Amino acid sequence: MNDIIKAIRAELGLNQEQLAMQLGVSPITVNRWENSKAKPTVMAQNKLYEICKECEVDLADYIVKSCTSEEELVFYHASRKGIKGNIQPISRSKCDFGKGFYMGTEAIQPLTLVCNEDKPKFYQLKMNLDGLKILDVEVEIDWAMLIAYFRGYMDGEEGTPIFEKYAHMADGYDLIVGYIANDRMYQVLTDFFEKRITDTALIASLSALELGRQYVAITQKACDQIQILDEKTLSRLELLILKDRNQIRRREGISLAERCMIEHRRDGRYFDEILKGV
Repeated sequence: MNDIIKAIRAELGLNQEQLAMQLGVSPITVNRWENSKAKPTVMAQNKLYEICKECEVDLADYIVKSCTSEEELVFYHASRKGIKGNIQPISRSKCDFGKGFYMGTEAIQPLTLVCNEDKPKFYQLKMNLDGLKILDVEVEIDWAMLIAYFRGYMDGEEGTPIFEKYAHMADGYDLIVGYIANDRMYQVLTDFFEKRITDTALIASLSALELGRQYVAITQKACDQIQILDEKTLSRLELLILKDRNQIRRREGISLAERCMIEHRRDGRYFDEILKGV
C-alpha cells in the first residue's frame, strides 16, 4: 500500500504536503502511510481513487507489476475469502474446466477476477508437475467446446457423440492446462455459445489476443503438489483501479468480437451447427 501512494504522488507530481492538502489529512499522516506505519482509511482510499480518475492516472499496470514475480514458473491465484487449510479442487463446477483449483501464468486475470469483492486475497504459487497426468488443451475449437461443456452450454445434448467426447475428455487426468477465457475473451466466447459469431470468428479472435495460460488442478494429488509462495490482501484502492481496468478489457473483447463477426460473417459454423454435426 505504501508503494502505490508513492506512485500516485509521483504521477501527480506532488510532495507529501500537497497530497495531504488534497486529501484533507496532515502531511504526517501521508508520511506514515508511505512508511507502512499506518494504512489509509476507506474514505482516504476512495478520495485517492477519485483524484486518480480526475487526473487520468491509471496505475493498474503498476499494481499488476507489483503482484508479479520475476521467478520462472510462478502461478497466480485470487480468492474471495482466502485459502483455508489444504489446497483442494473445490471451485464451482461451471468454471472453464469444471471443479478444480485454478492458477494462471499472468497476474492480471486473477486480479481482475476478484476486483468486485470486499477483501480478496492474491497468491503467488509454485507447482511440482512430476508424476502428474496432464491434459494440454490447445487454443482451437476443442478448447472452446470443452469450456462449453463445463459451463453448461451442452446441457440437453446428453448421450450424443459430441457431448460424450467432451464429458470424458479429462477423465484420468490430474491437471488441465489451457488458455484463459479472460475478461477480454469472455464476451467473445459468450457470443459464440449464443450463436452470434461462428467458430471461424472465434478462432480469429483467439489469434488476435495474447491469452495467458491457466493450470487447473482437478485431483487432490495435483493440489498437494502446489506450494504457496506469497499471500497479499488487496486494498480498496487497488480494487477500484483494477475494476476500471476490467471494464476496459471487457470493452476490448466486445469490440474485437464485433470486428470478427463482420469480417467472418459467412465463414465457418455456429455453435448449434457444431452440436448437430452440420
